Amino acid sequence: MSISIPELLVNDGFILPGDQEKIHDFSERSGLSYVKIALNFGYISRKNYERSLINAGFTFAPIRNEAFDIEVLKKVELKFANDQVALPLRIENNKVVTLMSDPSNQFFIDFIKFTYDLEPEIIVANDLDITWLSHKLLGEKYVKASVFDLLKRDPKSSASTTFTNPQLIIIFVMIGIIAVGLVLSFKNTSIIINVIISTFFLIAIIFKLFLALVGSRFELHQAVTKAEVRDVMDDTLSIYTILLPVYKEDKLIKKLIWNLQSLDYPREKLDIKLLIEEDDDKTLKAVQNLDFPAVFEVIVVPFHMPKTKPKACNYGLHFSRGKYLTIYDAEDIPDTDQLKKVVALFEKLPSNYICIQSALNYFNRNENFLTRMFTLEYSYWFDYMLPGLDTLDIPIPLGGTSNHFKMDVLIELGAWDPFNVTEDADLGVRAYAKGYKVAIINSTTYEEANNDPINWIRQRSRWIKGYMQTYLVHMRNPVTLWKKIGWRGFLGFNFFIGATSATFLAYPLLLGIFISYLIFDFSTMHTLFPDWVLFMSIFNLMVGNILMIYINMMAVFKRRYFELILFAIANPVYWLMHSAAAYMGLYQLVVNPFYWEKTNHGLSKVNNPTNVIK
Repeated sequence: MSISIPELLVNDGFILPGDQEKIHDFSERSGLSYVKIALNFGYISRKNYERSLINAGFTFAPIRNEAFDIEVLKKVELKFANDQVALPLRIENNKVVTLMSDPSNQFFIDFIKFTYDLEPEIIVANDLDITWLSHKLLGEKYVKASVFDLLKRDPKSSASTTFTNPQLIIIFVMIGIIAVGLVLSFKNTSIIINVIISTFFLIAIIFKLFLALVGSRFELHQAVTKAEVRDVMDDTLSIYTILLPVYKEDKLIKKLIWNLQSLDYPREKLDIKLLIEEDDDKTLKAVQNLDFPAVFEVIVVPFHMPKTKPKACNYGLHFSRGKYLTIYDAEDIPDTDQLKKVVALFEKLPSNYICIQSALNYFNRNENFLTRMFTLEYSYWFDYMLPGLDTLDIPIPLGGTSNHFKMDVLIELGAWDPFNVTEDADLGVRAYAKGYKVAIINSTTYEEANNDPINWIRQRSRWIKGYMQTYLVHMRNPVTLWKKIGWRGFLGFNFFIGATSATFLAYPLLLGIFISYLIFDFSTMHTLFPDWVLFMSIFNLMVGNILMIYINMMAVFKRRYFELILFAIANPVYWLMHSAAAYMGLYQLVVNPFYWEKTNHGLSKVNNPTNVIK
């Protein structure tokens, strides 16, 4: 090839000579092609790259419908094609028709000559089109592994089966007993059910209050100081993988790049993967049309059911290079020093700590009623509840983002369950059962609080359905679970994972009894429930609500969100929304357990989310 693309980019002024040397050195160390590094590590925009090649006389061909020969494809490995951004397709006119984003990539040209004993016929194509086609044609074994590895290795930990036969027997026996009881003695059976539900409701709330009080005294013994962050030397840092699973998030791509660029971590030691589904042309086009350099590599996830975030993350894991790994959502704004803090904390902690969870909160907390309630909830959850679980050594259900793993142990655990729609909560329990620990760190990632009620219910129904899935999976054999995690972990799991969904389901029933008591004549209610039952259920409901209001009020203090304190009084209304989501989640658990309710992001009217009060 007479024209060297790296030299062309320097001559056109798109790559600085100093950066040219850095790219070549990085390419030799990593095995990544020059163009891969230039386009994915922020050295040149795709628009300028295409402009430079077009001015030199090259033409970018549309390639999605290119014919291919399966025998030709068998001789190339996806990871190699992905790293070189090149793909041989077929043999035609005694040449190998080869897609290349860098037609001067002599290393790949030599590979074609050696492998096929033929000269290549090069078709220049956009790097993202080659990536899309490479994963579509060669990604089958990786996507199947992403779906079925955990199921094959540890079927008892997979949510691919929602209800086991013993669980179905127990459920239907209980339904049968209740039905027979209602027929034989409607009043007495109703009383028993009422007492059980109301008592359980109050105990579950008291347990959450206990956790919050314990967590309020938790002064983050895993705290990392600013001085410790300053002492972290860039030269000693390991490669850090960031997975960014997205679906139809084309509107957030520019904001995502801005947030990632603010991370205080050496650029060449960041391994950032934007995971895009095969059918998500909108997001792929948004990346393709960027007029400034990207700071991530695009990985296209081939189509395979279930279509879930954990499946996409498992797929991205096959192409990840880091010693540590974290997940961010498209709208996330992590603290700039978060990665260095995590590295510093991992070095301080015992080796059995394999995950560090950052706190989550919201940058648009004051946008409307829903965002305020959401912020209160996340504040007590991550600032009080999870530290309480950590202090009491109870399994911590991880949040959906900003959980930082040791890569090797994550793979050992089987990574995420693609059939579980709250995959991180499940992974936290599985890690605990294997003797591993999760730490909480003094770092926050700011997200976009859902400001639309319908969108919020869809999102929350998935979360609650996932908690139900996680509970069913790990309670398939309660005795075995007890032996693995001990009595404290077992009780904590039942009251935190199991009771969370159950309280939301029970809440409207208790509220209905209370409203009926207020509306209907007392004598009418008395025919169904004796005085002591009515007063007990009303007492449990009232005290439970008061305690949850108190927990919500506690939530404002650590972050000084004092303007939200009065909104805690509205928690009973907020819980009704939870109940609607819980019943929606329960319905889906039965009819469509693996369906991933898509949450729409980018709805916030907050224009400058980077100006967050921390």
